[in-house]
Amino acid sequence: MLSRRSIATLTGAAAVGAASLISPASAQTPDNESTFQRIRRTRKLRIAGIVGTEPYYHRDIAAGTWTGFCVSMGQDLAKSMEAELEIAETTWGNAVLDLQSNKIDIMFGLSPTPSRALVVEFTRPILNNTFTIVARPGFEPKTWEDLNKPEVKVAVDIGSTHDLFARRVLPKCTLVALKTPDDATLAVQSGRADCVIQVILLSMVTVKKNPKVGRVLVPTPVVAQPTCAGVRPDADHRFLNFVDNWLAYSASLQVVKGWVTENLTLVGIQPDDIPPLVQF
Repeated sequence: MLSRRSIATLTGAAAVGAASLISPASAQTPDNESTFQRIRRTRKLRIAGIVGTEPYYHRDIAAGTWTGFCVSMGQDLAKSMEAELEIAETTWGNAVLDLQSNKIDIMFGLSPTPSRALVVEFTRPILNNTFTIVARPGFEPKTWEDLNKPEVKVAVDIGSTHDLFARRVLPKCTLVALKTPDDATLAVQSGRADCVIQVILLSMVTVKKNPKVGRVLVPTPVVAQPTCAGVRPDADHRFLNFVDNWLAYSASLQVVKGWVTENLTLVGIQPDDIPPLVQF
C-alpha cells in the first residue's frame, strides 16, 4: 500500500512529465493571440507569394528569392513593424484559405469582392487597377458600349473579377468564359474571341510576353477596381489599423506608385509603356 508521501511523489512526477510534452512554442503562445500581438512577439510578418504573376510576385527559382511589387510592400511593412518578412508560396485561389488557416498574416493584391468579404477583412485600397482589353489585331472598340453587342466575343477567366465585370457591364456580348487567364488569352490568339478583359497590370504583361496576341486598349468611360490587401478578421483591430495607416503614409510619399512602376521592369515594361488614361 502506498503512503501519502509516495502518492505525492508520483503525482508530482506525472505533472512534470505532462509538462514536458508541451512544446515551448505552445507554452509561449497566449490563447486568442491577435495577429498584431503575434507579429510583435515573434518579430515575423508572413505574406504569400505566387509564382509567375509578375509584376505582383516573381520568384527566381535558382536563387530562391522573391521580388515583385507585393513583395516590396511586404518588406516595407515588415520593416515598419520591426519584423522580418517570411514568404509562403500559394495561389490566388488558395490565398483566402491561407489567411483563414493562419498560414499567412496578410495577402497583398486582392480585389475586395463580396464573397471574399464574407471571410476576410480588406484594407484601404493600395491602388485602382484599370479594366482594359487585349484586342485582336484589327479590332479597335472605343467604348465599353462598343463591346456590348451579340456579335462581339469577349473572353474572361471564370470566377475572376474580369468575369464579374463583364457580366455586369456587357450583358449583351457573347461571353467566352474559360477556366484560366491563359485559356482566355489563347482564345483571342486563336480567333475564338475578339478580346479578353484584364486589369491593366495583367494586360500589359500579357502583350509584353506575346505581342502577337493583340494590343492593350482602355475603353471609355475608364473603369477601375480597387486592389487591396486582405487580413484575417480579428477582434483586435490594431493590425488592420496599422496597415491602413502605413498605406496612407506610403501613398502620401508616392512610394506605392514607385513600387509598381519599378517592378513592371521585371517584364520589360517601362513607365512610358503605361497608357496615358491609366493612373496608379
